[in-house]
Amino acid sequence: MKRILKLLVLVLVLAFLYFGFTTYPKLDLISGFSAKSVASGHFIDNRSKELIEKTDNDIHMIDLAENTIDDAGKFAVSTVYGLKERKAIYREGLGATLIDDDYDISKPYLLPKRTKLVNNLSFPYGNKEPKDTTFSNIDYAKLKKAVDGSFDGKGQKNKRSRAVVVVYKDKLIAEKYDTGFNKDSKILGWSMTKSITSSAFGVLVQQRKMDIYKPAPIAEWRNDDRKNITVNDLLHMNSGLEWEEDYTKICDATEMLFQAEDMGKVQMDKPAKFKPNTHWYYSSGTTNLLSRILRSQFKTQQEYLDFWYSAVIDKIGMNSMIVEQDMSGIFVGSSYAWATARDWSKFGLLYLHKGNWNGEQVLDESWVKYTATPTNTSNGGYGAQFWLNAGGKFPDAPRDMFYCNGYQGQMVAIIPSLDMVIVRMGVNEGEHYFDFNEFLKEVISSVKK
Repeated sequence: MKRILKLLVLVLVLAFLYFGFTTYPKLDLISGFSAKSVASGHFIDNRSKELIEKTDNDIHMIDLAENTIDDAGKFAVSTVYGLKERKAIYREGLGATLIDDDYDISKPYLLPKRTKLVNNLSFPYGNKEPKDTTFSNIDYAKLKKAVDGSFDGKGQKNKRSRAVVVVYKDKLIAEKYDTGFNKDSKILGWSMTKSITSSAFGVLVQQRKMDIYKPAPIAEWRNDDRKNITVNDLLHMNSGLEWEEDYTKICDATEMLFQAEDMGKVQMDKPAKFKPNTHWYYSSGTTNLLSRILRSQFKTQQEYLDFWYSAVIDKIGMNSMIVEQDMSGIFVGSSYAWATARDWSKFGLLYLHKGNWNGEQVLDESWVKYTATPTNTSNGGYGAQFWLNAGGKFPDAPRDMFYCNGYQGQMVAIIPSLDMVIVRMGVNEGEHYFDFNEFLKEVISSVKK
């Protein structure tokens, strides 16, 4: 009996040590992810805690978190086994922000001044319901089958699509939502936000207020190997700065999103690993650094906050969109934009029409061409904060397709040769779950040649 007890004690000690070395360091990130997800989903999109836990936070390790919501105080708190409590606060107009123990919640803050588009036009150029339009070259039965097939059937939990919107020749030809979601549901775009950030730079270039081919305006880089990195290199994810982005473990990206006060500074402080424009690799830190650079282009915080909306978002009637901030007040340009699926499709249409929005040139046509041109060393897969199909990642989709892409399978696909934009929002991706190539193939094949 004593031997059995000793063995049990040994097993418990080993289990505790294993937990200490493998799981405990991750608890801060787990509770941070969960608190931010719960606060954003609940206060931005009015989702219940139960729905968020079952559909947003049912990720390995994240599902260990225990969450509470304070509706009166407008915040969410998460812990893991009662440890590593993290808090995310909500502010109307700014969304949710994950904070640390040193954050002063009483300090005043500014809100973006927005001018939301209101007119008598139908979607997409207004917010009235789209007019019914039938195209003779669209096989609607085939299109419906393709869209329906992108959602789970009864009792299934595999593809996990939340929204699909298909716009052809400026007309909404297909739209479907999962149970609990509808045309007014705001959905996190994750890394599709990077393309929003790129657009803000496009407007500055159009206004001749920035030369992206000059060295990045970062004083800390002037006297070392980073002095030759340009904004163009950053937009192309080709800066050569050290970075690790692997969401299966603690890395630069996860520490930035769930621990850093100033997210842009994380990448800014990294040393040069390669010469600029010689090695392409994905870095959310780079995009948050770009957002930080944008802030430096304005004299005041208010001008910076307003610009994101007045320059692009509100200009094209993306009235539902909210871009969230980090603790330092900088927009998390890598990851935290929320909008309805219809509004995400409007962003795709802006690029489909080469920067023109209902007669107004919001972005210069040359900027759209720039974003859709493959960057050096990306093998035709990446442009300027947009993904490209030039290298054939999706073999059954046209090579001229370029797209916004986000974690867990968010996509705004822009296909100029078909005059089409396809939006898919969900919480799963991968060929064994949601097969984007097959989905794109089926939707595209509904267009008769």
